[in-house]
Amino acid sequence: MTDFTMTKDADGVATITWDVQAKSMNVMSAEAFMALSGLIDDALADAGVKGVIITSGKKDFAGGMDLNVIAKMRAGGAETIFEGVMGMHRILRKIERAGMDPKTLKGGKPIVAALPGTALGIGLELPLSCHRIIAADNPKAKIGLPEIMVGSLSRRGRHDTACAQVGAMMAAPYLLEGKLSDPKSARAAGLIDEVVAPQELMQRAREWVLSATDADLVKPWDAKGYKMPGGAPYHPAGFQTFVGASAMVHGKTMGVYPAAKALLSAVYEGAMVPFDTALKIEARWFTNVLMNPSSSAMIRSLFINKEALEKGAVRPAQPDQSVTKLGVIGAGMMGAGIAYVSANAGIDVVLIDASQEAADRGKSYSTGILDKGISRRKVTEEKKAEVLGRITATTDYAALKGCDLIVEAVFEDPAIKAEVTRKVEAAVGPDCIFATNTSTLPISGLAKASARPDQFIGIHFFSPVDKMMLVEIIRGKETGDRAVAKSLDYVRQIRKTPIVVNDARFFYANRCIIPYINEGIRMVAEGVEPVLIENAAKLVGMPLGPLQLVDETSIDLGVKIAKATKAAMGADYPDEAVDAVLFWMADQGRLGKKSNSGFYAYDAAGKREGLWDGLDAKFPVSADQPGLTEVQHRLLMAQVLEAVRALEDGVLMDIREGDVGAILGWGFAPWSGGPFSWLDILGAGRAAEICDALTARHGARFTTPKLLREMASKGETFYARFGAAKAA
Repeated sequence: MTDFTMTKDADGVATITWDVQAKSMNVMSAEAFMALSGLIDDALADAGVKGVIITSGKKDFAGGMDLNVIAKMRAGGAETIFEGVMGMHRILRKIERAGMDPKTLKGGKPIVAALPGTALGIGLELPLSCHRIIAADNPKAKIGLPEIMVGSLSRRGRHDTACAQVGAMMAAPYLLEGKLSDPKSARAAGLIDEVVAPQELMQRAREWVLSATDADLVKPWDAKGYKMPGGAPYHPAGFQTFVGASAMVHGKTMGVYPAAKALLSAVYEGAMVPFDTALKIEARWFTNVLMNPSSSAMIRSLFINKEALEKGAVRPAQPDQSVTKLGVIGAGMMGAGIAYVSANAGIDVVLIDASQEAADRGKSYSTGILDKGISRRKVTEEKKAEVLGRITATTDYAALKGCDLIVEAVFEDPAIKAEVTRKVEAAVGPDCIFATNTSTLPISGLAKASARPDQFIGIHFFSPVDKMMLVEIIRGKETGDRAVAKSLDYVRQIRKTPIVVNDARFFYANRCIIPYINEGIRMVAEGVEPVLIENAAKLVGMPLGPLQLVDETSIDLGVKIAKATKAAMGADYPDEAVDAVLFWMADQGRLGKKSNSGFYAYDAAGKREGLWDGLDAKFPVSADQPGLTEVQHRLLMAQVLEAVRALEDGVLMDIREGDVGAILGWGFAPWSGGPFSWLDILGAGRAAEICDALTARHGARFTTPKLLREMASKGETFYARFGAAKAA
């Protein structure tokens, strides 16, 4: 069955319905694009057809382009990409012209897009080519062009359409930031024309088709005397817009995201030439971006691999393990967040704490989030009541009866966790899976308190739970497949992205992020300028510098982790130089953001005011400063080498999880596609050279792992060695 079908009514209105079978969301394939083109030809050639409605057979309009199209285009090289994009441009240009006389711009047939819900990427570009866009008033619908967030221009370009329609200034947030809006906000921005009640959508589209005039069909850029809203680049106002946009791009991307710079270039150059020429310019820039290894790495990690993990790529073969009733032990910020995301996903939750006051306070965390959603018109009072009605806040463990999954989120103290484990297992049924939420404590050790270690597993949420998308699932030595499947099915239910790793100290995420923080602090002790450390991190694509990150997570937590690690490692403990700085900061009462004092200074409202100038008194800045690249290599390799060692040690079982987990878990340079993708871009040989140089200057922590050395000698890449079919 074709993805597009057409019906023709007696009143002369043809309706083209997009409905991709076996998918919950419409995505565009090359074959579907050609089918659409054929139906448009049919409608334009049929004298009985007065106009066309393009709509969806699903609750949403479309989610974008089928990624297989991108993969095939890239495999064919630059010429294939360019010709493919231009072919799509020609189809959409045909919709814009709609059979009108090219000289008089008359005689065309009106084509309207009727959007029942979300319209993203090509799902917005196609409507933008129609003569009118009418959307249903659906607050949950998202309208936008999000591809820039994963290193690509829109899958086939056409940014010039948005800029030509609303001007560069209004289009900039959608194009350069991937901004998504609800229909009413998109209407206010000029991206769509009308918002109507859902039940009126098709009737209003039909009315417009039957009443449209020749003038309604002419796109602004085809009209004589057209001028871009806000001014073209050579106009004083337009010039200022593009100067500001360039500054915005560099300020937000630090120059490491090629797609953003290419997009701005395509729009700037395209604004100075006729529209059809602008489309060719944009196709060339799209080709340039798609051939960039950064773009392909981001698409692979943040679309293909992320989606595969969310769909169960590493799930053991087990019957469905969806959670019906969840117990959360500990109503602090972490437990309260877990309770909220679970109840919001439709799961009944029992939230337990030592006192009723603490349990109620944990439930009120959900109230606060929901109230904020109501104030932003994203949540209704009915939805709030429904979610809160699913959360039972109590001190009574007997309320856990019937729970099929428990998530324990109490203090990071093995004795307390052991006591909770025993109390829970006495209250729940024999088939209930027990998950401990911990960021550092080995799961196999905690499982010793359980009578059913095969049903004991680690689930590491990242804070704040409602915003962070990654969940790290840790398999202990005795954890069984059903516990893993249960955890994965639960993460799918709460609409987050899982990775599964084997048990080891710090697991995967913290194993990699702690060395990043430590390397930054170590450089402070060496006399490296703190501003250089922080800016070097941001200029290489890290969202936060290591000093800001330790402030955010709290310095006293860093001290606690350092002490526990030293106790476990003894004489092998490698971070005495880090402790000299960290412990001194804690002794000064500078505990980070939570105390409004850390490596950064803060005002009374908790806003950062810059790096703390008192740091220099204890750790003076050296007159001899390292180069920017040297600092960046230290910060990146501190993380990347731990990722490789985690793979060598069997903690990490799939490099897809290594890349996706790094980006979603701690924001590892998203432009790179993750640590393994970055090593593939860099080349194992070059990576080994950098490690050897760093080892000579800074010590054994930068020693090239055996696996990386072996790959360098063979000229291998991680994605080739560890299975292209499996990992890409």
